[in-house]
Amino acid sequence: MFLGNNKLTRPTLLIDQHKCADNIARMVAKAAKNDVRLRAHFKTHQSAQIGEWIRSKGVVSIAVSSVKMAGYFANHDWNDITIAFPFNIHEIPVINAIDPQVLLQLTFLSPEVIEKTDAGLTRAVEAIIKIDTGYHRTGIAYNDFQCIAKVHKAITHAKNITFRGFLAHAGHSYYESSIEMIQKIHEQTRDRMLGLQARYPDAELSIGDTPCCSVLEDFIGVTEIRPGNFVFYDISQYSIGSCTMDQIAVCLAVPVVAAHPEERKVVIHGGAVHLSKDHIAMDDGSKNFGQVVKLHNQGWGQPLTDWSVSSLSQEHGILKSASEEAFNKIKVGDFIGILPIHSCLTADAMKGYLTLEGLSLEHLEGTNYK
Repeated sequence: MFLGNNKLTRPTLLIDQHKCADNIARMVAKAAKNDVRLRAHFKTHQSAQIGEWIRSKGVVSIAVSSVKMAGYFANHDWNDITIAFPFNIHEIPVINAIDPQVLLQLTFLSPEVIEKTDAGLTRAVEAIIKIDTGYHRTGIAYNDFQCIAKVHKAITHAKNITFRGFLAHAGHSYYESSIEMIQKIHEQTRDRMLGLQARYPDAELSIGDTPCCSVLEDFIGVTEIRPGNFVFYDISQYSIGSCTMDQIAVCLAVPVVAAHPEERKVVIHGGAVHLSKDHIAMDDGSKNFGQVVKLHNQGWGQPLTDWSVSSLSQEHGILKSASEEAFNKIKVGDFIGILPIHSCLTADAMKGYLTLEGLSLEHLEGTNYK
């Protein structure tokens, strides 16, 4: 299979730039409609070039999930960066090395980390307090006012840290499959954050996960939204109802390396090191590790419903066919496409992209398909 001047030889993560641009434009329009800041989370793509597609739509504020990622995007002229992960005090020297003209927000949960961070900083940063509004992964409980007050007080006593506001991630929306439940989670998150703003009137409120930001329309009352997966989407988001199948903007191209007619299965070079082992549990109890699609030089087509990705090991993937007719259409040496269950993990595993026009895009880790 050829894309531009590139002949595919190994697992390659393809990106449809036009679908990606449409996804970005929709989220930018939604933020503008609600008069909220779109702080796009760059943990999904981790690419300077894709970041430029987002900047071209007027986005100037971003979120990242690591200090390393903050440094990478600061070096690509992003000047307002939230590190939306509890701050690791061992990385204070890395924070100090980032251009002081870059506005950095660090995430805190305890007075002790604030005090140690402040003592080691040689530059100014802003603080955001991580709030747990129901996901229960991390953060201070939204109604633990005593703990929140202690953290806020530590910030006000710091020399190099100033208070910015509160941040929440309603990650439990990813486990829902109805707009009604996603709406309920969103309203609960928003209302709990607004309750904190009543106590701290100058606080900014940062919320936003891809399901809520994709399917809902009302974000008035908060300062900013932070979706990330929306730039690519994936099968998980499709199953939730966040996107259509046509809005999924990445696809893993994999070669077929073996066929077993007696079992109606083929083996692909595409395993957990490419797709991760994220899966969706199906109604019959089986696991779905990705959606099979047919590739062509203009991208990929609709799902091949007679095929499933039934299992993954490190480098191997097993595709099974529901019919002999479907099995006979795929041959050893063919390239087939897999729409990922979780595009964030697939992008991080592959560490590079190839556009449908044959352009290689870099990733934070620096590998590509040239």
